[in-house]
Amino acid sequence: MDEFEKAFRASGLKITHQRMEIYRELARAKDHPAAETLHKRLQQKIPTISLDTIYRTLSSLEQHGLICRINSREKQARYDADRRRHHHLVCTQCKQILDFQWEAFDRSEPPAELKHWGRLLRRDVILYGICGKCSESM
Repeated sequence: MDEFEKAFRASGLKITHQRMEIYRELARAKDHPAAETLHKRLQQKIPTISLDTIYRTLSSLEQHGLICRINSREKQARYDADRRRHHHLVCTQCKQILDFQWEAFDRSEPPAELKHWGRLLRRDVILYGICGKCSESM
């Protein structure tokens, strides 16, 4: 949380109770929740928190690099507070999202045709498949 507070102060954003609770809940979550899921969880702690506040805060946190949005094939974006370099694996059946490391990909050179395109800023991979639990039930 100290890193979060420092980053928030460096970006010039005010640290509020609601922002801290939203970030705390997201940092604690292992399921990469959607905004609606965060809203349901946070209503127990902050009954007056609105879904709009959740969306605006997530957008602000993303813009300042404190969280990342996972644009899976679902209607709702999912969010991740883990800022370490990693990638995501999505089950197309149960929608579970898992983090994984892929050091060989991270170190590899981009295809030659991209060298003249410009400058790459990030590498994010989302792999889609069917998890073992869903495969067993098919």
